[in-house]
Amino acid sequence: MDLLTRYRPAQGLRGLQDEVNRMFDDLFVSSRQDTDEAGAAVWAPRVDMMETENDYMIRADLPGMTKNEINVRLEDNRLIINGQRKAEKKTEDASVIRTERTFGSFYRSIRLPRTVDDSKIDASFKNGVLEITVPKVESAKPKQIEIR
Repeated sequence: MDLLTRYRPAQGLRGLQDEVNRMFDDLFVSSRQDTDEAGAAVWAPRVDMMETENDYMIRADLPGMTKNEINVRLEDNRLIINGQRKAEKKTEDASVIRTERTFGSFYRSIRLPRTVDDSKIDASFKNGVLEITVPKVESAKPKQIEIR
């Protein structure tokens, strides 16, 4: 019987960090689970959101797609990314052993702060990565205050 247990003070922090990350994700990014016409579940692309002094940058991985298959719009201060990734044609002389890639409709909604300049949002698509730049309004940018 082991009477001594090792004390690990940081062990409980891992769960706290996971919970904080989940709350932050819920605050800014949501992935709505819709269904397509056949009632099948849709998928949501992985996104990164970064903040600089002048703007917010959102990057979404959408490999195997073209820019014409992707829609980006602003609606009620939410940046909405949606579209459809079409399944590849099956080869008649091959049988599928494993399928992990997701096809079909996708939807992603990102709540933006009220301090963005929605008239200057820019989006580009290159090498399967959608990059959206959302500038901040001038009043939201940090200002250095001189001490007298």
